[in-house]
Amino acid sequence: MRLDHLSYAAGPDGLAGTAARIGALLGREFVDGGVHPRFGTRNMTLPMGGGTYLEVVEVLDHPASDKAPFGQAVRARSAAGGGWLGWVVAVDDIATVEERLGRGAVNGNRHRPDGTELRWKQIGVNGLIADPQLPFFVQWESPAELHPSTGADPEVFLACLEIAGDPHRVSEWLGETVEAPLEDVKVEWAAPHGTPGIIAVQVQTPAGLVRI
Repeated sequence: MRLDHLSYAAGPDGLAGTAARIGALLGREFVDGGVHPRFGTRNMTLPMGGGTYLEVVEVLDHPASDKAPFGQAVRARSAAGGGWLGWVVAVDDIATVEERLGRGAVNGNRHRPDGTELRWKQIGVNGLIADPQLPFFVQWESPAELHPSTGADPEVFLACLEIAGDPHRVSEWLGETVEAPLEDVKVEWAAPHGTPGIIAVQVQTPAGLVRI
């Protein structure tokens, strides 16, 4: 179990505008990640050191976005002005998570602009919708060399997650301590005074620490 990526819902400036704004803060450019046909969304990604990446995601005017929990979650967060949607944990065997949560994972895929298809399974988005402090889970089916973190500048990496929530609740959801997937990332917990979830993310860059 490890931290896979962080997801940020596009704001009023749209997918490209939001990605450009965050990229400018980090001194790096996002790349077009392609469309998630099963979820009715599309994304742009920025690889980071430590095998993680940032994703800016936007909902499409597509029937899938009304049916798929991930599309629903993105639509709701963007409608609220955009911002951090959640964090995502990668597991080697998603069957153990399916058994613990009592439901099956769904298939996910997207085609990059060069035609390369990425494939994975995911589960837990409904948990994130109900309680945004909770991550959801993915198991990648594509080769490791196609992971969106490939090609990252090792000097750009996640330094700290600021989360409004309860670490005991998150540990219960993960099935192990919350420190397990975040062993290389500092976490600052705050008592929620409203909606729980990611408050901010601190990214180390060659120019210094950037808080988003």
